[in-house]
Amino acid sequence: MAIVLTVVAYLIGSISFAVVVSRAMGLPDPRTFGSKNPGATNVLRTGKKAAAALTLLGDSAKGWLAVFLTDTLFATAVPPIYKMSLVAVAVVAGHMYPVFHRFQGGKGVSTALGVLLALNGWLAAGAAATWIIIACFFRISSLAALIAAVSAPFFCFLLYGVHPYTAAVGVIALLLIWRHKTNIRNLLAGTEGRIKEQGRAEQQNSDW
Repeated sequence: MAIVLTVVAYLIGSISFAVVVSRAMGLPDPRTFGSKNPGATNVLRTGKKAAAALTLLGDSAKGWLAVFLTDTLFATAVPPIYKMSLVAVAVVAGHMYPVFHRFQGGKGVSTALGVLLALNGWLAAGAAATWIIIACFFRISSLAALIAAVSAPFFCFLLYGVHPYTAAVGVIALLLIWRHKTNIRNLLAGTEGRIKEQGRAEQQNSDW
């Protein structure tokens, strides 16, 4: 059953709300313009704030839902902390590499936030606060996402110590860092766009 839940979580994660919302609202496929990343930031480049908000909400909600349902509705021989950890990683991986959308997924930040919220509200609050603080000081979305990703396993360790949740959040952080590899190169080169420039800088690629 734990394997089935992991596969189901991956399939839930594979629903790209950037693509679904764009199609429903008659907008261009987000994989064909801007950063070509199917995330809320790229959807926002169409000028449709409602579409971007729905994308952000949907991608976050699916991360939360997969873990929440696993915790509350499905009893298995595998202890809850282990099956929830597997599902947490699977739903984020599904968002990044969605089988329904030719494996062209987003960066995973919003889905990861939903996962953290389902695991522990304080964990999600710590990661979100880190993102906000870094974004406000440096005005670089990708830098804020990377530092928040790195901080999340640390916060999880403070809450749980050596624990399956800490391992799962660590894996998710590594996935997020990998998906931001282009942003890391841009940061090192000093060419990464700032938040105030995102509306007009086509090279910015820090979408959620």
